[in-house]
Amino acid sequence: MDTDLSNLAMLAAILLAAGAAGGLAAGLLGVGGGIVTVPVLFHLFTTMGLDEHVRMHVAVGTSLATIIATSISSTRSHWRKGSVDVGLLKQWGPFILVGVIAGTALAGTVRGPALTGVFAVVASLVALHMAFGKKDWSIAEQLPGNPLRAIIGMVIGGLSSMMGIGGGTLSVPTLTLFRVPIHRAVGTAAAIGFIIAIPGAIGFILTGWNVDGRPPFSLGYINLLGVALILPTSMALAPIGAKLAHSLNTQALRRAFALFLGVTAARMFYSILS
Repeated sequence: MDTDLSNLAMLAAILLAAGAAGGLAAGLLGVGGGIVTVPVLFHLFTTMGLDEHVRMHVAVGTSLATIIATSISSTRSHWRKGSVDVGLLKQWGPFILVGVIAGTALAGTVRGPALTGVFAVVASLVALHMAFGKKDWSIAEQLPGNPLRAIIGMVIGGLSSMMGIGGGTLSVPTLTLFRVPIHRAVGTAAAIGFIIAIPGAIGFILTGWNVDGRPPFSLGYINLLGVALILPTSMALAPIGAKLAHSLNTQALRRAFALFLGVTAARMFYSILS
């Protein structure tokens, strides 16, 4: 019993730290907290000896649940500043939603290592972009028309739901590559996070219902203890990170974060192959 309490206390402490790190990174770098939360949860569950067939699913599902609240808060803030592109949301939203539903359904059927592989591959690409990307890079002067715009939306929705991340990590770089101003891209991405998180979280509850090997206090693939402990620290640290971003060398921070993502991806690849 003492061991159980000790493990629970350690779990709680790490979850609080994961939320703090995710919120700080979100504020400092403009990325979704999920890109931090998911690997921290994955490493935590690995250390705990959680079954490899569920550890990534629980990490992703728990992250999506936390994004519901953080995306609402972030969207309200950006809405007041007029930086949410409603027209783009109306055009892109339905296709992102289709991608989320497809990605969530696929995530529920694949084995844990496959889901880990998806995160590792995309995290590697994000790390390369953060380390070497230039602010003035662009593909075109505006987003393409359909069907290419629809396909891009579905890919973002599908990958984000399978990775447990919100709108910022994939949609902000995508929008800026098509010359969408950064503030409008970040504000719109916050609303996209809400479109991703709600159906994604519901899907991970349903696909994880009564699955064996999940950690205590889990609803489907969502760990309620994780949500309860990650959310407060994440939402508290995000504004602090945003303020620090104005006084710190963000380029150096981006490269340090890229290193973190690269090491995380490498460890995930190793866990798949070992």
